[in-house]
Amino acid sequence: MKWEGWNPELFQRARREKRYVLLEMEAVWCHWCHVMEETTYKDPEVLGKLQEHYITVKVDQDSRPDLASRYEEYGWPATIIFAPEGNEIVCLTGYIPPKRMASILQGVVDDPSPIAKTVPLPPAAAGPMSEELRAQAEARHFEHYDFKEGGYSFFHKFLNWDSCEYSLRRALEGDAKSALMARKTLEGQLHLVDPVWGGVYQYSTDNDWVHPHFEKIMEHQANNLRIFTLAALYFKEPRYQRAADSIAGYLLTFLRSPEGAFYTSQDADLVKGVHSAEYFGLDDRGRRALGMPTIDRHNYTRENGWAAEALLIYGQAFHREEAIKAGREAIEWIVRERRSGEGGYRHDARDEAGPFLGDTLAAGRAFLAMYQMTGEQKWLQLAEQAADFVASHFVASGRAGLSTAVLSSPIDRLTYLRDENILAARFCNLLWHLGEREADKKLRDQALSYLAVPEVALEFNTGGVLLADLESRRDPLHFTLGGPLAEKLAVSLAEFPSFYRIITRAPQPTGILVCDDRGVCSRPFKDAEALSQYLSRLLRTAAR
Repeated sequence: MKWEGWNPELFQRARREKRYVLLEMEAVWCHWCHVMEETTYKDPEVLGKLQEHYITVKVDQDSRPDLASRYEEYGWPATIIFAPEGNEIVCLTGYIPPKRMASILQGVVDDPSPIAKTVPLPPAAAGPMSEELRAQAEARHFEHYDFKEGGYSFFHKFLNWDSCEYSLRRALEGDAKSALMARKTLEGQLHLVDPVWGGVYQYSTDNDWVHPHFEKIMEHQANNLRIFTLAALYFKEPRYQRAADSIAGYLLTFLRSPEGAFYTSQDADLVKGVHSAEYFGLDDRGRRALGMPTIDRHNYTRENGWAAEALLIYGQAFHREEAIKAGREAIEWIVRERRSGEGGYRHDARDEAGPFLGDTLAAGRAFLAMYQMTGEQKWLQLAEQAADFVASHFVASGRAGLSTAVLSSPIDRLTYLRDENILAARFCNLLWHLGEREADKKLRDQALSYLAVPEVALEFNTGGVLLADLESRRDPLHFTLGGPLAEKLAVSLAEFPSFYRIITRAPQPTGILVCDDRGVCSRPFKDAEALSQYLSRLLRTAAR
């Protein structure tokens, strides 16, 4: 059958030919997408109905963040059927077997009344989160935790990185229950680390940690690398550091391009549509003898920003120069190959739509990580330019939050992702503390206003919202480095188990000055052992 690309002219043709439009949203790495391709879309009855009544469109969700954000709640594959006028008739989730698909296709022809839910307009600005809403979100954070099996969800088991980071933050402040939640989750997640090639599988089914889906997606690699790094620093647990080593090794060995950029994902299946548990149970020689699951070799800005930031954090914490070098090269590649002017960044070499919030946001966060590591002003300037681009392109007047994309055609609509607004709030908050630009504080508050809408704040899972809210109400731990000696001592700072910190430089050779959110500043440290002892006391007194 013939698959077409998504474009505004589709619906002009659909009206002219009196056809419906079927959009199949797939993921390159998705097992059930492959199954549907090999079964449903090769079934004679399904093909007959499609050819007679439909224009068929297929989109890789990684290539179109705007459409992915619009339909991600349906999972992949997602099947959406539109009327010729462009309104949605039905949205379907997951694999659809041939007989059911044929029935649905005929049912739409017989009665094209919309049954897809109406998507509301983005909410009006809500202001900061109330104490009552914060308490509700906090309660849900604990209610949604599976204390028996571990993990911040039931049935599908995976590392919910925002919730785990929030638990680690609470643990750092002396909450034993949160420490237990984080550790139990991390112990489960170790089962999803590939023991042969490294990297992490996406998730496990059956409400346990031993039934993995084997796709390896960059978002999971980068965030697992960050969280295992943080957990290794906090718990002093060698297994967590080995997990971080494994993920970093996978990124550098399997997903890094010769140009220094990073690829997007690796498929779950060796043979499309055939579950690969036996294959992934083999050793390296056994796997390679049979071949290798496909790697999606697209180089997207968003995925490169994620990878670069995580590698810099990991590399500094464990003194891995190769990881730091790779992170820097990926960031330099982003600036060289994806910068689009005005401080923004394209998703791909050529974008059919956009710009997209996720790309410029991920680039900005990576620039901020580079600035804090090096003190080089150009990275702070690039981060600020990225924030300015976000403010000028993704804020709708009178509405809360930041939208995923700029509308590029009449068939598009504004969509808002909670995860992107969490990242934006945290990024702009740190940027404001570093540069003290009111524009960054205003943009932070714009993202927070979306997270303060009750339907958004209380959506499963609440850890990320609580993390962004907490950081907005507290100052970060502030390290001031003065002189060459301080730069040498700064290696100790990367080992402190919190991502909520800023590092600035002073012209005077004063050593390292540490200020916490209580308004207490240390004397300048010029000795590594004394600095390490002070940081240990900060942990014991739960100052951070």
